Amino acid sequence: MTATTLTRRELLTRIGMAAGAGAMYQSMASLGLAAESPYKGSVDLSGAKRGTSVIVLGAGLAGLVAAYELRQAGYDVKVLEFNHRAGGRSWTIRGGDEYTELGGFKQKCEFDPGLYINPGPWRLPYHHYGMLDYAKRFKVPLEAFNGLNFNAYLHSEKAFGGKPQRYRHVQTDFRGHVAELLAKTTNQGALDSTISHEDKEKLLESLRHVGRLDKDFRYVPATNVSTSRGFEVDPGGGLSGRPVDSKPIALQDLLQSNLWNFLATDFDYDISPSLFQPVGGMDRIAMALHREIAPVVQFGAKVTAIQQSEHGVTVSYVDAQRGGPVQTAQAQYCVCTIPLSILSKIPMNVNEKMLAAIQTPQYFGSVKIGLQFKRKFWEDDERIYGGITYTDLPIQQISYPSTAMNVPGKGVLLGAYVWDVNAFEFTAMTPAQRVQKAVELGAQIHPQYKAEFENGVAVAWHRAPFVQGCFCFWTDAQREQHYNNVCEIDGRIVLAGEHASYLPAWQEGAVTSALDAIGRLHKKMVAHA
Repeated sequence: MTATTLTRRELLTRIGMAAGAGAMYQSMASLGLAAESPYKGSVDLSGAKRGTSVIVLGAGLAGLVAAYELRQAGYDVKVLEFNHRAGGRSWTIRGGDEYTELGGFKQKCEFDPGLYINPGPWRLPYHHYGMLDYAKRFKVPLEAFNGLNFNAYLHSEKAFGGKPQRYRHVQTDFRGHVAELLAKTTNQGALDSTISHEDKEKLLESLRHVGRLDKDFRYVPATNVSTSRGFEVDPGGGLSGRPVDSKPIALQDLLQSNLWNFLATDFDYDISPSLFQPVGGMDRIAMALHREIAPVVQFGAKVTAIQQSEHGVTVSYVDAQRGGPVQTAQAQYCVCTIPLSILSKIPMNVNEKMLAAIQTPQYFGSVKIGLQFKRKFWEDDERIYGGITYTDLPIQQISYPSTAMNVPGKGVLLGAYVWDVNAFEFTAMTPAQRVQKAVELGAQIHPQYKAEFENGVAVAWHRAPFVQGCFCFWTDAQREQHYNNVCEIDGRIVLAGEHASYLPAWQEGAVTSALDAIGRLHKKMVAHA
């Protein structure tokens, strides 16, 4: 037999096909392809020359971290921020907040006190050590974010007459049917050339246990199946407490439904448990950082030009809302965290390679819609406490709040988390139309929507004036050619942000990018002092 050498990609593909996404991502981690955050603590900025000035552009997570650490080290720091708040895309919308998107569409959130939606980042993986460390350092309390809930739904309008199926039913039945098929294949000797007799016996034993198979390796209705997928009638007390076993979904129906498409999502490395969220909204961490540097942050500053010379950097800006006369701010060095989607439109005298890199990547489109309801019907009627329902409807996801569970009162759902083509369709609508569409489509899964809905807000990221996109996307070829040119220091300017990281779309990418950038800039400033 001729030996075959597999590439890493081929190996991971085969692992994923055979054992599922969980095994694939575990293998990616062991190969160093899905590594944890490189954060090891605050960057060493010792030896800073007092009075050296640095201007930081942007007060998102990257800008806040850069400004805080530089200021702590003794640098003279000034921050210019387009918005009238800190955090950038790390943003929480609460009752009374107003937001005007490109095109002039203005929304005023009408949520009740204590209710909110995170239109940007909404969860913190356990291995994003930088974000967790800054939350701990500034005493921002965290709570569990329930991403995976087996009692939530998987839904397709083309399957089961459009009736949503419980996640646990689809997951348990898919696993059971696959275990039965693999057991049959094993018993028929198809794997004899691959595994030893002893391993064959162990495999069959494991399939019977994991797949809830009977003594003949069949996946059929039984108590041990119901203890995994749930009972038709749950066990209880007294004469009425006799349980009734549930009936699994037939393999053919399960395969034709395509609901298995959703099963791998919650086991992706970036969003597998454990996940956290700041109590009260994702912007709590940004707000805590801002409190530490508030005196040096100027809000409402729209940068119009960045010019450097051998002596320093001059930044031109105008009032972000009213325009008016051009003002300038000067410093010896600049940390620019403006998203490339905006920076590509701002005149800046850096080298041609950096300019080409800034112009290269695209920004993903995404839409999030928050819906307030008169009562938490998902808890009261359907016993869904946190978690996510996945659907092939254009709204794509419904996420249930992971806070104040089993407490009476109103609640806010993430009524849509939209990507790809669907995102562009929703972006083309007015905010009111987006909310109306989310209610209309969500009612196919939760009929209670129409009677219980009160109000909503919708953020389409390509219409957000401070970023004009959701997050930066590099193709492999683009990253190979341009990524280093984005990150390298040019003269007195260095860029930072999620776009200058291998963790795009995550706050951790912004944090680690900022620390890397200021660490390298610090060495240059000390050397030139």
